[in-house]
Amino acid sequence: MAKPDPGPGIAGAQPAPDSDPHMEELVDLTAAPEGAVPLVPAEIIAQTLPEYLRALWLRVKGGESGMLPVILALVVIVVVFEVISPNHVFLHATNIVNLFQQSAFFIVFAMAEIFVLLLGEIDLSIGYVGPVGAVIAVQLVQPRTTGWPWEVAIVVALLACAAIGAIQGSLITRLRLPSFIVTLAGLLIFNGVLLIILGLGPFSGYPSLIGRSPNLHALYALMWGHVSPLVGWIVMIAVVALMSLNLFLRDTRRRRSGLVAPPLSLTLIKIAFMAAVGIAVVVICNLNRAVIGTLEGVPYVIFIVLGLLVIWTFLLQRMRFGRYVYAIGGNPEAARRAGINVAMIRTWAFVLCAVTAGVAGLLYASYLGGMSNNVNGGQLVLYAVAAAVIGGTSLFGGRGRIANGVLGGLVIGGIYNGIYLLGLSAQWQYIITGFVLIVAVTVDALSRRGTTTGGLAGR
Repeated sequence: MAKPDPGPGIAGAQPAPDSDPHMEELVDLTAAPEGAVPLVPAEIIAQTLPEYLRALWLRVKGGESGMLPVILALVVIVVVFEVISPNHVFLHATNIVNLFQQSAFFIVFAMAEIFVLLLGEIDLSIGYVGPVGAVIAVQLVQPRTTGWPWEVAIVVALLACAAIGAIQGSLITRLRLPSFIVTLAGLLIFNGVLLIILGLGPFSGYPSLIGRSPNLHALYALMWGHVSPLVGWIVMIAVVALMSLNLFLRDTRRRRSGLVAPPLSLTLIKIAFMAAVGIAVVVICNLNRAVIGTLEGVPYVIFIVLGLLVIWTFLLQRMRFGRYVYAIGGNPEAARRAGINVAMIRTWAFVLCAVTAGVAGLLYASYLGGMSNNVNGGQLVLYAVAAAVIGGTSLFGGRGRIANGVLGGLVIGGIYNGIYLLGLSAQWQYIITGFVLIVAVTVDALSRRGTTTGGLAGR
């Protein structure tokens, strides 16, 4: 029996030679609705600034708000505390620099947590892993005991953190143990290790960074040291120039190669924004912040945070390792089938998390002027997770950037600073931070729901 000719609406049908040429333009009724959804986001292929802004607006309406909520939250925090703080001192130069310093270890702890959150994992141990690295460095530079050079002490401390991260990461990836349980055990274990290391030496558990030793001073200066105003301007100009040149040349090269790139006007706006932020930071930091005498210049800690931001962003956004991290966080089984060594990448993510936590621990020790048994590692790790999530990193893996840690850390630092200025007790800091965290998680959940149920229904 001869097969009937397929209808004109059937996929794969060929029009007869004498058929109406308009029949070729008929829509394939058997195609899946998802096929109508563009494979490439509209803002990527936008050729002009208005097209780019319109595409971003449609993306926000569709539920993908990106960093917009945390930026709005930061603006609200600044405005509210400036209005209600005594004598409106929140935006004074002295307080802004204090805000940077108070937020620094929150930011770096959040950067650490982002490495594992991108995989859909969590590390609860960094609240004590970081301080363990810090107390190792603080003990090693004590002139009455070892008296090691500060550079060597920092390297040893970070290597110890890396070893801890490698052990925990191996347990999680090789034995397939839940990261929650392994790192919760690590939180308890390294709390005890911290107390043991603190008891070494003639310090009664309170090794200090105060003293005339240059090694002690070097660690203390991580948070409290600063460059001269002239050096601050030179470094700012150099950093902005290099970042702007890299951004401009990269986008120009992509346009010449026929690849998609943001509009030239958008590239110039990004460069102008970087320059404006750099100038504002240096101007504020170069104002005299001392009640008596002179205290001016950009603190070292700002350069440390900026350096980590650039290095880790380059690693996650430009290197193969970063692409693998996002792939595993999005779909670990698909990543494995694609030939990615999932176990190795996950282990390295825990190593980088622990090393970054070690840097945060050093900043924390410098901020306190030493180490003691009063370290609240449980609170530090909760703030790390909160800052990462508030900044826009997803708890479900596959979505987030290192910059999210910076914004989230500034939000928590802003709340901490504002509560201090108002003279309120610490419980209000916890309450407000908790509410902000709930809002951030709600935004993340709603945005994921919106992108999942979008498509034609949202058109």
